[in-house]
Amino acid sequence: MTCDPSLLDHVKSNFGTIGASLDLRQDSASAIELASRRHWDGLVVDCDDVAGGTEALAQARNSRSNKHTLILAVVNGSTSVETALDLGANLALSKPIQETRWRSVLDIAIPEMEREHRRYFRYDIDLPVRFRNQLGQSFTVRMKNVSEGGLAIKLANPVQLEGVVTLEFELPSVAPQLVHAKADVVWSDSYVMALRFLYMEKDSEVAFHGWLNSLEAHSQFRESTARPC
Repeated sequence: MTCDPSLLDHVKSNFGTIGASLDLRQDSASAIELASRRHWDGLVVDCDDVAGGTEALAQARNSRSNKHTLILAVVNGSTSVETALDLGANLALSKPIQETRWRSVLDIAIPEMEREHRRYFRYDIDLPVRFRNQLGQSFTVRMKNVSEGGLAIKLANPVQLEGVVTLEFELPSVAPQLVHAKADVVWSDSYVMALRFLYMEKDSEVAFHGWLNSLEAHSQFRESTARPC
């Protein structure tokens, strides 16, 4: 989040080299709204040169989608580095940005962002998912994608879900394994809902991670065969 061309150039030149996609917000209101319903692998927040920057930092950190996201705060006199860290930033630096300091911060930030990306990387999957809400009502929807940390579901009709729900889905294999889990509703709109896993039975967890490993292996194989010789 920034409207500072110099900071944006630093972000683009450094994050572009690792193939990261950037989502720019130039005002705090839209950044706060998006943080309430979307997870990012990392955030760069311009605290002082965007109105409401410190508020955006605090609300992003307190959002359910980005509680563990690495946040790099950039301050410019009005906010101290200590205050930015107290508000939830993992790292902070001051303007004007010195290249050596910027690089040392990125040496810490980028590996953390890559780990977060692996944790939240979503595999596109179409499977039926059965839910039971806190009232004991059951219904079936379709899985849209899945990651180590959670899944998204497609809604044919608006469904009111909030808080903790129980769910189960069958892993496709020669000997299908039924996964039982509890999940927290992170965000939803009219057609998609995102959930974060809170608990998974031990047998389910072992089978689930084995399935994710096979999805990763297939993904890497497709990438390797798609590369030109």
